Amino acid sequence: MSQATAQNTLDLLILKTLMRGPNHGFGITSHIQTVSEGLLRIEEGSLYPALHRLEREKFVSGEWRISENGRRARYYKLNAAGRKRLEEHTSQWLSLSAGVARVLEVT
Repeated sequence: MSQATAQNTLDLLILKTLMRGPNHGFGITSHIQTVSEGLLRIEEGSLYPALHRLEREKFVSGEWRISENGRRARYYKLNAAGRKRLEEHTSQWLSLSAGVARVLEVT
């Protein structure tokens, strides 16, 4: 798989998580890890550059707030362009995974 595919997959996970509502980086990684039952772990070194890129590309917006534990955190929110990107990435992922499944089924 290409770097673009890995980047699109990370974007997909982030955008899908933000469909639930605004969240900060740690909340995003925690949600992904919890929902995937520990199968997916997003490292800070991948997450924050992706969030910054998504914000720069205007798919999410961010604002500083105080988190549940009283610390200052940047909360990210999905916007209309981000929802459209989520639909595109979801469609691409479903096509890719169907292709991989077909290859795995061949005996």
